[in-house]
Amino acid sequence: MAGLDFLNQEIAQLKADGLFRANRVLSGPQGARAVIDGHEVVNLSSNDYLGLANDPRLKEAAIEGVRKWGAGTAAVRTIIGTMTIHQELEEQLARFKHTPAAIVFQSGFTCNSGVVPAIVGEGDVIISDELNHASIIDGARLSKAAIVRYRHRDMDDLEAKLQAAAGSRRRLVATDGVFSMDGDIAPLPQIVALCQRYDAISYVDDAHASGVLGEAGRGSVNHFHLDGQVDIQVGTLSKAVGVLGGYVASTQNVIDWLVHRGRPFLFSTSHPPAVTMACIQALKIMEEEPERHRRLWSNTAYFKGKLQALGFDCGHSETPITPVMVGEGSRAMEMSDRLMAEGVFAQGIAYPTVAKDKGRLRAIVTAGHSEHDLDQAVAALGKVGREMGLIV
Repeated sequence: MAGLDFLNQEIAQLKADGLFRANRVLSGPQGARAVIDGHEVVNLSSNDYLGLANDPRLKEAAIEGVRKWGAGTAAVRTIIGTMTIHQELEEQLARFKHTPAAIVFQSGFTCNSGVVPAIVGEGDVIISDELNHASIIDGARLSKAAIVRYRHRDMDDLEAKLQAAAGSRRRLVATDGVFSMDGDIAPLPQIVALCQRYDAISYVDDAHASGVLGEAGRGSVNHFHLDGQVDIQVGTLSKAVGVLGGYVASTQNVIDWLVHRGRPFLFSTSHPPAVTMACIQALKIMEEEPERHRRLWSNTAYFKGKLQALGFDCGHSETPITPVMVGEGSRAMEMSDRLMAEGVFAQGIAYPTVAKDKGRLRAIVTAGHSEHDLDQAVAALGKVGREMGLIV
């Protein structure tokens, strides 16, 4: 077998296992209802938590960005790719996160792949929740630090790992604020207390907590009233904020260091003006319209209550991320396809994203869903769930 011919067998196996998926395609804007593969459906797979992705004010801000600043920046930030609007966005993020400073990266993924290797390296230890996002895992691998995993949300195990790492040069404890596949929340008060006790760096990825937890969606750190006590916060501008990018909120020293050692920041062209201006507008709306945040949570409670009443297993979710546990990955994909035929899109999730016996649908409720949308989705889930023997 030569070259890339091995991929024929690998792809054939994915198809045989019922796990091969073609990308679903939107024919219009992201929203609570969307045209996907040519059909209007209730969309339960968008990260647009606050319904901002298609907000007219964000679109106007993006257009104004192009008119005033051009289509692109044509340079990295450290040469001539930093515009005053980039500085404005970072100052706004620092205020929003209640930190001394912030810096914007090209994505949440590049934050983790750039920040972790800039902070720790050989001779250091990263102690990571076993269910952390892939970008934290990849950033840890790039750092060349020793990687130790602790059992999910198990503070006794975390403490034991910290004790075992006492002789290392530096210790960094990394956790998601909200875990992206299960929708549960990290026990940050205990994590922060352990980091302080054992002189470890606390590192929180708030990708799915940004816009969701805390006052006006400031994130998990603010949710637990821990402002100023977490060393490094990473977040995204691509989910609840509705646009694109990632950010790091921390001390001025950390931000200054990342300007010099954060490789994705150093070697990637800066955000285009349309993206930057739309992010600025989104953050303003988040602070000025707290009703969006309240509607997100009222919709979440309504949807979860309906699913639980039907008898679905929704795991330990505490947030709008609502897993519907199925079991085998192929069955999760089958359920997703059946729901699509009923006018509801909820993405099936299978190995390696989750364990082989933990296949599921991952449904995400947003502020943009109406009660009618959620009722339609619940009715379809009930019908398909009964047909597949998941509920009675």
